[in-house]
Amino acid sequence: MRAILLAAGFGTRLLPLTKHLPKCLVRINDKPLLGIWIDKIIDSGLGPVLINTHYLSGAVVDFTEHNVHNKQLNTVYEQELLGTAGTLIKNINFYQGKDGLLIHADNYCLDNLSILIKAHKNRPSGCLMTMMTFRTDQPSCCGIVEIDKRGVVIGFHEKIDSPPGNLANGAVYVLSKEMLTWLCKERSTATDFSREVLPQLLGRIFTYETNNVFIDIGNIENLEKANKTSF
Repeated sequence: MRAILLAAGFGTRLLPLTKHLPKCLVRINDKPLLGIWIDKIIDSGLGPVLINTHYLSGAVVDFTEHNVHNKQLNTVYEQELLGTAGTLIKNINFYQGKDGLLIHADNYCLDNLSILIKAHKNRPSGCLMTMMTFRTDQPSCCGIVEIDKRGVVIGFHEKIDSPPGNLANGAVYVLSKEMLTWLCKERSTATDFSREVLPQLLGRIFTYETNNVFIDIGNIENLEKANKTSF
């Protein structure tokens, strides 16, 4: 199964660390976050991988070219950021008409992707995709989801004060080929995946909740928290 890694962000909340370093290359226990994701994907028997770049793209390309898995890695440069949905739509043919992974590379996750994929294969009828979720102690900083008894999403609350719960969208998705077809047909001009795509799929998104470490590396505090864990 092929994977697209979203890795083009500026990482402004990680300044000054990201002044000369792309967000996706910040280190956790002395290993670049992008490298952790690449190893996780390839070691799970998945790939190849497409990585979008923008900010300090040269550093990202250099990292991929010298990575042990470089033959499985592809990069695509965005002159202007396309947004999470925009990148997916522009590169949708990378999946070759099959189910695929879409992953935000600025999260630190210790779970096994094989478990997520197994959940996707066993998703309820009618669900077009599977989302990894996690429990957060910062719910107002995350996209919070409400699910029914089957584990299917019935509500979204994107970074609001006092959301109803702490089950967060981990921005790690398995997208079915049917969902990709729907996206091109119904939301071909979307740019933001969380705000323009996901709310249109209520009742059709299955969830898998990880019990492993899952941290959004969006600020220095969370980066320090991640560096106290081990992978």
